[in-house]
Amino acid sequence: MQIHILKSKIHRATVTGANVDYEGSLTIDTEFMQRAGLYPYEKILCGNLANGNRFETYVIPGERGSRAIVLNGATAHLGGQGDRLTIMSYTWVEESVAKSWRPRVIVLDEQNRIVDERGI
Repeated sequence: MQIHILKSKIHRATVTGANVDYEGSLTIDTEFMQRAGLYPYEKILCGNLANGNRFETYVIPGERGSRAIVLNGATAHLGGQGDRLTIMSYTWVEESVAKSWRPRVIVLDEQNRIVDERGI
């Protein structure tokens, strides 16, 4: 049997911008993507801590070191600059693997600096 389980999480990311005219997605600093184990165009689930909105979209890489977290397209209507997001991706693993599974997690502060990392 396989279990659908948390693979990656960026916790408390601060939204740095919103672009309603873009086709869609969430732009994430490439460094954050790599540290959390996210891939370009990977499906993600986001929770907005400011307003409770939850939405699915996909990741596009942002400039390394920019600390960018940008809501694009329709997602720009679900939050705004300064909102805090939890960004998650999931994977399927065998039940035997799930028993000792540890997701890759990075935690950011208000300026999108990494303050904690787990499972890396």
